[in-house]
Amino acid sequence: MAQLEVTPQLDFQSELYKTAYSRINAIVIEGEQEAFDNYHRLADMLPDHTDQLIGLAKMENRHKKGFQACGRNLDVTPDMEFAREFFAGLHQNFQDAAAQGRLVTCLLIQSLIIECFAISAYNIYIPVADDFARKITEGVVKDEYMHLNFGEEWLKANFEASKDELEEANRQNLPLVWQMLNQVADDARELGMEREALVEDFMISYGEALSNIGFTTRDIMRMSAYGLATV
Repeated sequence: MAQLEVTPQLDFQSELYKTAYSRINAIVIEGEQEAFDNYHRLADMLPDHTDQLIGLAKMENRHKKGFQACGRNLDVTPDMEFAREFFAGLHQNFQDAAAQGRLVTCLLIQSLIIECFAISAYNIYIPVADDFARKITEGVVKDEYMHLNFGEEWLKANFEASKDELEEANRQNLPLVWQMLNQVADDARELGMEREALVEDFMISYGEALSNIGFTTRDIMRMSAYGLATV
């Protein structure tokens, strides 16, 4: 995993840091809320897995509360309007896919893209976080691997039937990730997180997930870079 060295010169109480943190903190809070809602919707679509998916949703709600506490610890009010706009593209695509009964697309958006996005962000944030947020985030990232695993296992078991829809969903949604990373790059840098490290860690996590499902190395190289050169 790509990591950054701890940068002790970060001033967690500076106005620049707090302003950036108000947006980054809001993004992780909204991301956990999106996941909570999405897992409830997936539970409706996968009745044989309802209990497990509701359990994952409850875990995401705990994560949200943990990140809300991180903001309070720094006396920062999260910019939730910014965060909702930040997730608008993935949110709408998930809602549209769910309304059409496109389960595979919903799983790719939530269980692969959003979880890998979260894992990469948390991995890069932990070394540069304040002590309170580091403890919270270390606990959260362990859970996120479990959430990623659910989607991987279902899609692996249904790979041949899902492959074409997965590739189409990847084409539609992965370019949004690069746009999101670009949109937040300046704020992330104020927190000690470099865009290049975030991109690298996301591509590793996403590529590993695609491999575990059943895609070839050649498929993964093509899919995981889709849209990267356009932003």
